[in-house]
Amino acid sequence: MAIVRIVAQGVGQEDRPDPQRLVAGNPLRHTWSGYEAGNGQLAAGIWACEPGAWRIAFAADKHEFFAIISGRVRLTDEHGHADTFGPGEAAVIPAGFRGEFRVLEAVRKYYVIVSGVLV
Repeated sequence: MAIVRIVAQGVGQEDRPDPQRLVAGNPLRHTWSGYEAGNGQLAAGIWACEPGAWRIAFAADKHEFFAIISGRVRLTDEHGHADTFGPGEAAVIPAGFRGEFRVLEAVRKYYVIVSGVLV
């Protein structure tokens, strides 16, 4: 197997948050998928988004590691605890997380998503 380089080329896949989950704005999001394995159980790439906010609800078997390249985001859990992340900072959104994802400044981040039962 060869090493896979994760890069953002072109526009990437574009989308916007589900209107029923929107809290603020209607931000355009870009995803550059760089690697997938295990029938979608592992995905890695780069994600970018304009300022805005929406509610998120992770599945019971979905975890996401992210590392901010540029910009700032704030994640607030369903109990009101908030954490803000900027360039060079990283975190894991655990399976089952419910709360709000808010892009404070246009953001670009690396992501790794793991779905499925972890043994």
